[in-house]
Amino acid sequence: EVQLVESGGGLVQAGGSLRLSCAASGYTFGDYAIGWFRQAPGKEREGVAYISVGDGYRSYGNFVKGRFTISSDNAKNTVYLQMNSLKPEDTAIYYCAAGTSLRGIPVSPAQYDYWGQGTQVTVSS
Repeated sequence: EVQLVESGGGLVQAGGSLRLSCAASGYTFGDYAIGWFRQAPGKEREGVAYISVGDGYRSYGNFVKGRFTISSDNAKNTVYLQMNSLKPEDTAIYYCAAGTSLRGIPVSPAQYDYWGQGTQVTVSS
């Protein structure tokens, strides 16, 4: 059974940092890309960052603008999202997901088959 468990969310002041973790189990880690998505109240889910675990290729949502970094520790089957210079508008529930694509790295939520339960990130002004 594929399981994804997020951790690391919390309350932080604007300008601060958080590191989210996504621990994966139940499958061969390199078989899926991992994406981080977020959803704020009343808004659609949006892609934050993506990583092809097998070759390390990474991609980011346009709004990230160098503030976030996605990485993976393949020995631990874990993907991280380092978030710096956080803004109040980054407040959302952050989810990690595992997905595949026939071409390139999957970026649409519809391309992701497995989802974690989410972790709340709240940035105060």
